[in-house]
Amino acid sequence: MAMISVKFESVRQDWPTPQSLFDTINSRFNFTLDAAASAQNSKCSEYFTQKQNAIVQDWGSHVVWLNPPYGEKTGNRIQDWMKKSYDASLKGAAVVMLIPARTNTNWFHDICLKYGSVEFIRGRPKFGDAKHGLPQPLCYVIFRGAKE
Repeated sequence: MAMISVKFESVRQDWPTPQSLFDTINSRFNFTLDAAASAQNSKCSEYFTQKQNAIVQDWGSHVVWLNPPYGEKTGNRIQDWMKKSYDASLKGAAVVMLIPARTNTNWFHDICLKYGSVEFIRGRPKFGDAKHGLPQPLCYVIFRGAKE
């Protein structure tokens, strides 16, 4: 089991989304806010940094791109991002999240499948200056203000 947990860990949490991956999905949505970015890796002119903590910010009626940090080293877990994204969609934002396809987790079933649209990504995209593509499956989860 230890090998699996190490395989999915990363020292860095600021891997930039591959531009071609972003461009493909942006052509459908025309994002106006990158909710987890830095000045060096933002995909939109408006963005929230780790210091600004997007989870406590109002996302308004933006069309939000979110490639959240996948680890818990930033203080926010992926289920925190998931809940914030869904809540923001109920308040008027459209949110597209790029996340690991962890289909065996409670949050994937209880939030992604229940309230979002899920689209799986083919292949192993290479993030930033990584030598290899990500070893885990990825998907987009799209929240468009689904009501409970």
